[in-house]
Amino acid sequence: MKNHKLKVILLWMIFLFPLLVLVLYSFSGQWAFPSLLPDTINFRTFIYFKENASQIFIHISSSFLYSIVAVILSVVYSLLPAEFLSRREFAGKKIIESLLLAPAVLPVMTFSIGVHLMFIRLGLADSHLGVALILSVYSYPYMLRALISGYKTIHPDAVVCARNLGAGPLQILWEIEIPMLLPALTAGSSIVFLVAFSDYFLVFLIGGGSVPSYSGYLFPFLNSTDWSLASGLTLLFIIVPVLLFAVLDVTLIRFYRKWL
Repeated sequence: MKNHKLKVILLWMIFLFPLLVLVLYSFSGQWAFPSLLPDTINFRTFIYFKENASQIFIHISSSFLYSIVAVILSVVYSLLPAEFLSRREFAGKKIIESLLLAPAVLPVMTFSIGVHLMFIRLGLADSHLGVALILSVYSYPYMLRALISGYKTIHPDAVVCARNLGAGPLQILWEIEIPMLLPALTAGSSIVFLVAFSDYFLVFLIGGGSVPSYSGYLFPFLNSTDWSLASGLTLLFIIVPVLLFAVLDVTLIRFYRKWL
């Protein structure tokens, strides 16, 4: 028991130490080697947040919006293939599964250039919808893998019983499969959201600079020597998905307590 507690404490320390460094940098005025703590303290980061709150909110809201849409689209893409691949055995299954997972292993540059030309012709470039589409196509393999694992936990007899009782495909999906797939959906959605929310290149290429993104807003600060502002903005970047995952966790716990 003591060893378990020590492991948990060690893991928390490993996780929290980088965040502590970011917090110290956010308050630091000067921090020269070999000082363990900042030489001077200032609140310039908070002044910047106050003066540029509207711009920061616009970029975070835009990133949050297209990331959520990317998650929803990835679920739509993945449900049928995941069910089929988890419950069928046939020749060439591994090849088909590898092809479906290809976007996750292809170089971003190779994947995006051809898609960009197609999006320009379809009128989807420089739009939130185009950005959400490209991010969902690029990241849906993570959702697919999670749902394949989720479907394997659902016994086929549960679906057969529902059909025998007169349930249609949509009713089976909504009332039986979705509740049982919630852990897999949560896992896949978390990864897809993180990939979409943190992406810079695809958003910049497809969005053409006209779609605000927080990663695009943050990137110039990361390349600058202003580590105070860069650290503060990075902390804000981390807080958004952490809050979302906390809300998801609480919602799932309440759902399962009510459902069970």
